[in-house]
Amino acid sequence: MKNIANVFVFLVSLLVGLLLCELGSRIFLDPVDFLSPTMVRDNILGIAIPPGSGGHDEWGFRNRKVPVSSDIVALGDSHTYGNGAKMNESWPHVLGRLTGKSAYNLGLGGYGPNQYYHLFSNKAIGLKPRMILCGLYMGDDFDNAFEITYGLDHWKYLRSNPLNDNTTLWDIWEKQPDYVGWNKQARNWLSRNSIIYRLLIHGLLDRFKGEMQIKAATGSSSTSTLSIKEKNIHEAFLPKSVLKGLNQENRNIREGMRITLNILQEMNKLCNRHNIRFVVAIIPTKESSFSEYLENNPELPLSEYNRKVIINERNVRKIMLSHFRNSNVEYIDLLPVMKHSVNQEKLYSNSAVDMHPNKNGYRVMAEEIARYINKDRMSN
Repeated sequence: MKNIANVFVFLVSLLVGLLLCELGSRIFLDPVDFLSPTMVRDNILGIAIPPGSGGHDEWGFRNRKVPVSSDIVALGDSHTYGNGAKMNESWPHVLGRLTGKSAYNLGLGGYGPNQYYHLFSNKAIGLKPRMILCGLYMGDDFDNAFEITYGLDHWKYLRSNPLNDNTTLWDIWEKQPDYVGWNKQARNWLSRNSIIYRLLIHGLLDRFKGEMQIKAATGSSSTSTLSIKEKNIHEAFLPKSVLKGLNQENRNIREGMRITLNILQEMNKLCNRHNIRFVVAIIPTKESSFSEYLENNPELPLSEYNRKVIINERNVRKIMLSHFRNSNVEYIDLLPVMKHSVNQEKLYSNSAVDMHPNKNGYRVMAEEIARYINKDRMSN
């Protein structure tokens, strides 16, 4: 009986200790940086975060609150949301601090040009900003534009080709299986409700796991690795996956580019009517940021895929920049500063399955955007 009582006391003490740690964490840490939000289906956006879920604001975005107005509004995907970094480390929030202006972040993972346009029309303009920045990620925005346009009826007016059964599946997000075991349900619940759980599992353990993944990725059929000891470069890449979103031989990607450029041009026209400065921030892939080391290095794993990603991205960039100049769309290309800065510090996640920048990468992006927008408006 004594042993049973001791075990009971231990378990109760452990539970109380965890509860106190959880309460303490909510005082000193921001829930939006650690809790996983609930995701719900949306007939226009595809998927959305309910108001307040996971510490997000009343609109379901990664800000402390929805302001009455904001000097800067940022649109984008996970690279604008700030995956892999805290809310205040995402480039829109860093940009706000650097410029001394209020900034509101309308970025969310998985979103693309169609969602940017909807949020632009229904949220961003209503905040009466002086500037709207659209973070265009080269890795999958064209693919996303195609899939959403041809997958959701709301966007059918953007289609140039008739829809057929083999064209596309609109759902680009990870699907939940019909049956989820109790252990998975418990982990999901903890991810949505416990900062301590997220700190342990997605903090310390994920960092260790990421370092191990990069070491183990050498023999992977989907991962390319780069290691240069004298430059302290140890990186992993997923060029097969990235190439799918850039491949100019794929007519769906070309159609997604057409849709994207038309959407951005329309956003620019609407901004001009409202006396709002519109700027496209072109966010490069990790492969292009390291192109100095990847493009002509046949000894690396998946070297041909690395080369194809870089060449396709270069060709796409030329087409885009020409279109922007002809359409008087203001833009800033973040590739040069990212290529330069990867030699100075680590800019990307440690994980071999996560190609997002880390807080350093987002800071470098914000600094470059701040330098650009603080100059007199230039004609590109």
